[in-house]
Amino acid sequence: MPTADEPRLLLIETSGKVGQVAVARGATLTGQRRLDETRRHARDLAPAVAELLAEQGWRPRDLNGVMVSRGPGSYTGLRVGIMSVKVLAYATGCPILGIDTFQVIARQAPAEAQAVDILADAQQDKLYIQRFERSAGNEWTAPSELGVILAPEWLAKRDAAAWVSGPATRQVEARLPAGSRIVDESRRDPYLPGLLHLGLARFRSGHFDDAWTLEPLYARPSSAEEKRTGNADATS
Repeated sequence: MPTADEPRLLLIETSGKVGQVAVARGATLTGQRRLDETRRHARDLAPAVAELLAEQGWRPRDLNGVMVSRGPGSYTGLRVGIMSVKVLAYATGCPILGIDTFQVIARQAPAEAQAVDILADAQQDKLYIQRFERSAGNEWTAPSELGVILAPEWLAKRDAAAWVSGPATRQVEARLPAGSRIVDESRRDPYLPGLLHLGLARFRSGHFDDAWTLEPLYARPSSAEEKRTGNADATS
């Protein structure tokens, strides 16, 4: 049952170019796989999960919970990850926890950071952006919703006191003023320890997601969807 002190957990992170999968016993990661970035997540994900479970001697039905990064990020990667955990939940009854990718990245900011802007590529020189601030309990909360903004517009009005992080930092780094506070490149992508920390807190509080309604976190349609909509508008 999901009330165990050391629940058996599966973690899936497919929001970025490189997918990651892991298993954990409570707060301890006990096995990890890095998916081949030259291949599609869909091809490698199921075999990686099967290998990790076999190494632990677990069956899918032995899992107490599965955590998945829900974005923003790669449209294809997020869909693969979330659809995979939905199928698992349907087959085994395992609870699902969808974790906001940007909150995971915010946790990786250095100890001296009190506010951080997390950035991801929204294409066409646009950025996904969300501000996070450190609370008195040393956790990170978002005072505003995820949004999309043109990179020049964000650069013109950004808060110079906030650190900058996220996978799109490299796209704007050369345009930032000298002395800007930038999180080290090794901490700008979401990593499994942060996903586990946030997911385990929610797991222990019993706040699970509905397998039927959980969706990737998008702030804009994909390019294919925008093109389809544009074509439809042009012919209507």
